[in-house]
Amino acid sequence: ELASEITVQPIRRYGMDAAILFSDLLVIPQAMNIAVEMRPDIGPWLPNPIRSQKDLDSVIVPDIHQSLGYVMEAIKMTKEKLNDEIPLIGFAGSPWTILCYCVQGQGSKNFDKAKQFCFTQPVAAHELLQKITDTTIAYLKEKVAAGVDAVQVFDSWGGMLSPVDYGEFSWQYIQQIIDALKDHAPVIAFGKGCWFALDTMAKSGASALGIDWTCSAQNARYLTGGNITLQGNFDPTRLFSPPKEIKKQVKQMIDAFGKDRYIVNLGHGILPNIPIENAAAFIEAVKEYKAT
Repeated sequence: ELASEITVQPIRRYGMDAAILFSDLLVIPQAMNIAVEMRPDIGPWLPNPIRSQKDLDSVIVPDIHQSLGYVMEAIKMTKEKLNDEIPLIGFAGSPWTILCYCVQGQGSKNFDKAKQFCFTQPVAAHELLQKITDTTIAYLKEKVAAGVDAVQVFDSWGGMLSPVDYGEFSWQYIQQIIDALKDHAPVIAFGKGCWFALDTMAKSGASALGIDWTCSAQNARYLTGGNITLQGNFDPTRLFSPPKEIKKQVKQMIDAFGKDRYIVNLGHGILPNIPIENAAAFIEAVKEYKAT
């Protein structure tokens, strides 16, 4: 009930063109038998991080109905409230991003322990990544069956890897997810800091690609070949700017991307302490947009 209510609140207040299900990336490891806590002033905390092959033995690929059925209930409830007037997006973290938390045990500036695990125990790392991938595919398929209209794969920490390591430890698993889902629903792929992979992503079968604020609209169009829908790329911290400045920058952003094959969005998740009137200014600027 709470997840559903939080999903539709901004739609009621601002009337955007799509809703995104209020859920956390870390419901996946939780379902896989990895304990997850939310600690004040710390955020996600995984008390028993995966650091060895032995730790992997207790990690399961769960029965989605059993472990994540509550998410499907939230989807059905939300779809009812939205009354088929706007689409609902479901999402999941990329396998690499989930691994980062599972191994590091908490958020990090560089996810050094996660990278060390991959580079010193690659067999165990790939086994964990495959288990997360299999779980995520089953989870997203269930989300589509429950009623979501599109799915997004969020690779928040992809930019921590070099282009070569990204191909090995992140992208190949995202590609598996796209391949498994693309005939069931449109898939949006988003890799923060992964401009170097945009060419590959554009050929993946994804319906749209998220772009973060470190990549210009011009470069994003160029690197993706100009034919795929792009989403983004306003810096979430820019929402602290005065509303007038926000509106000016949103117009510049849409001008730069062009109004076609483009979904206006932030370049990552919204920060919790953004003033409400600033978020409103962002949305108003989109609604008021006229190409000059």
